[in-house]
Amino acid sequence: MAEDTNLKANTLFIEVSGSGIPEIDGLFVPSTAPPVKSESGTESSLGYWNGKMAWDRADGKSSRSPSLSYSNSYKSWRISRLDGHLAYDMTCDDELPPTDREWHVYKMGVAPAPKIVLHHYDPRLPCPKPNVLFVLGGPGSGKGTMCELAQIQLGWKHLSAGDLLRAERNSGGESASMIEEIIKAGKIVPSEITVNLLKDEMERITRTTGSTNFLIDGFPRSLENMEAWNNIFGKDIELPKMLYFECPFDILEKRIMGRAKYTGRSDDNLESIKLRFDTFKAETLPTVEYFKSNDKCIDVDASQERTAVYDVLKNNLVEYTDKSLLSAKLTEKSEMLLGLRAYPKK
Repeated sequence: MAEDTNLKANTLFIEVSGSGIPEIDGLFVPSTAPPVKSESGTESSLGYWNGKMAWDRADGKSSRSPSLSYSNSYKSWRISRLDGHLAYDMTCDDELPPTDREWHVYKMGVAPAPKIVLHHYDPRLPCPKPNVLFVLGGPGSGKGTMCELAQIQLGWKHLSAGDLLRAERNSGGESASMIEEIIKAGKIVPSEITVNLLKDEMERITRTTGSTNFLIDGFPRSLENMEAWNNIFGKDIELPKMLYFECPFDILEKRIMGRAKYTGRSDDNLESIKLRFDTFKAETLPTVEYFKSNDKCIDVDASQERTAVYDVLKNNLVEYTDKSLLSAKLTEKSEMLLGLRAYPKK
């Protein structure tokens, strides 16, 4: 039977865990089984079964048994041997095996149903290197808003170093207690912890979404941050570019005081604004100068209208952005962020 060359190659990997059955738990790789007819009479293709992608176990014991594939007869995804035993299923018409819902325990499966994780790259191999752009700017410069726009409209992933630290502290993870103690003592969290959190999160996102484009908001705040970055990612890698959102203090002050009535942030007051701005100048501007001296800093006039600032951002992301996204219509949320549409009244 001729292989259907119109189908997109299956390059995805599925990790199954928690079934309690060694035959089921493990890595499922794109199927290499030869084309045959399914029980519903559909001709399969290399890497496909019943018109949807299909996977075999990575241990290579036997082709398609156990397998992860779609059944046209039962309108469901199934993890099973070819005889249908040791199975879990999910009735739906999704193009890929669902990872956000609990599967049904079928026939000789063991409850609870296993966890399904989709990988865009072979998890047995090193993760592709991320494409990083650092974003810095004073409080109220709008860098967070612009990063959110780039994520919504252009497919870039927005990471905030501060948000990752707070999430790790609240998660009870490996570094949670250490971060909590350091913050309580009024000290700065070691740069190595921050960089490792960024590295782990970028790898997780790349493997599960396929995206390698990242905007890192609020990092590096110091030359020490940059030293830790080089130590962990390697000093021989190319220095990422930086977008520096520059804005006069009087405009930053006006913006922050304007948003204070909505945010409820305890640091959105005149005294805190001045302290945060002075800290930013003392700690972060030397880092900005370091990037400028290496011809890696792009100055963005953040005092302009938001639409003009977004155009500058967009133009600097063109090279690595999917062309279809560059011409996509603005979403309602994007229009709100740009001030083109009012936020709905509560």
